[in-house]
Amino acid sequence: MNTLKSFIREVPDFPKEGIVFYDVSTLFQQPEGFRQALDAMEKYVRSIEATKIVAIESRGFIFGAALADRMNLPLVPARKPGKLPFETIAEEYALEYGTDKLEMHVDAVEKGERVVIVDDLIATGGTLVAVCALVERLGGVVAGISAVIALTFLPFAEKLSKYDVNYLIAYDTE
Repeated sequence: MNTLKSFIREVPDFPKEGIVFYDVSTLFQQPEGFRQALDAMEKYVRSIEATKIVAIESRGFIFGAALADRMNLPLVPARKPGKLPFETIAEEYALEYGTDKLEMHVDAVEKGERVVIVDDLIATGGTLVAVCALVERLGGVVAGISAVIALTFLPFAEKLSKYDVNYLIAYDTE
């Protein structure tokens, strides 16, 4: 059995020089690797007794939808502004240069629901902090965060310190 890291393509100098992009699309193309990732994520989601999955646009949708189907859990998309058709709440987060927002429907999470937030990669943690805030504003409990990759050389740990964070692969250097 291959290690999960062997299924991830490393693309140097993308999106700009000096950055290595860790491409999970190659994981999707390998059923063995995709299954390994989902098995590990499912084990974590079960351990925290989550009752709902919130998946972050866009690659988080792939993992979140597969987990929701496997576990018979509801799935909520967290999307870029203007993509959801019903009334939404929004949360702004910082980018390297500027800000962006994510939105969820106002009725997506009910008070007290135990939510796991799913994404493909944790970098600075800004996106995840924004989604945690959305869940909490709607009355949900962030039971945990699950991602395939964490860039542990970036400062996400402090931003996410009040949450249970699970990831499958760590990259310690750029």
